[in-house]
Amino acid sequence: MTVLPDLPFALNESSEEVWSVIDGPAIHASAPPRTDLFVSPGDSTRRVNAPTFIGDPGPGDFQFSARVSVGFASKFDAGGLLLWHSETSFAKLCLEYSHAGQPMIVSVVTRGVSDDANSFTVADSRTWLRISRIDSSYAFHSSNDGQWWELIRVFAMDSTPATHSLGLLAQSPTGEGCDVTFDKLAFTRTRLLDRRDGS
Repeated sequence: MTVLPDLPFALNESSEEVWSVIDGPAIHASAPPRTDLFVSPGDSTRRVNAPTFIGDPGPGDFQFSARVSVGFASKFDAGGLLLWHSETSFAKLCLEYSHAGQPMIVSVVTRGVSDDANSFTVADSRTWLRISRIDSSYAFHSSNDGQWWELIRVFAMDSTPATHSLGLLAQSPTGEGCDVTFDKLAFTRTRLLDRRDGS
């Protein structure tokens, strides 16, 4: 269990060998080979072995953000933010290496099986990501500068918000591993009033 000064809740790492806190503070992860969080919508094949660093944010609305830097090496290497209920109920927002070899914003919502939504490419291997809870719904956003936010998607889970953990993930589904760094972590209880105005 790890307590960070910028978060009002503790985080539990899935593996102490993967996660470490470094100066800044920042969090570093080394995803092992062939790790992912995805349940195939085609045949329900399940791979839910990506390392996670999550905790209970408590009740009510929130905004949780971080700057994510990924050492891309193989297709679908990624680091991102995670909502977690179970192996068949979770959502992730990632900076991911696309099939074409470009950094891309990618989101997945899993309700029994996973969807897979590619958004847009970004200029380099670092960007800001944010999860907001508004009542029983969630909004995913990304940002180039941590100030103006682009809406990625709005959705609800098939489980109640009180059961959702919140935190970070790293993955390397096709490769031999992936290094991810998370910094500029921020958590507020401020309600997001407009999902689409860039705030």
